[in-house]
Amino acid sequence: MSAIAAADVHKIVLACEAGMGSSALVVSQLKRQLAGLPVTVEHTSVTRIPADADLVICHRSLAERARQVAPGHPVVAFDTFIGDPVFARIAEALRSGAAIEA
Repeated sequence: MSAIAAADVHKIVLACEAGMGSSALVVSQLKRQLAGLPVTVEHTSVTRIPADADLVICHRSLAERARQVAPGHPVVAFDTFIGDPVFARIAEALRSGAAIEA
């Protein structure tokens, strides 16, 4: 398991199968939770994770593929699109300056 310091997270990418749909809802939720922080949040297909992503978030079923597409980038997996505690944990870590475990 790897970790990334909150201060090193400037761009979060939520990767999904096609880059739309449920991921857009999660991105909207994360943007609200991170309002006021110098962090951008975007969504994309798991096959198109940008090189400048500091943190990748994806459904557990896509985590291994995300790690292959974006080696060296921390990947945090979640189980449910709405209300998964992973999102609150990431937001709290960024707000408090704590490391995010991937």
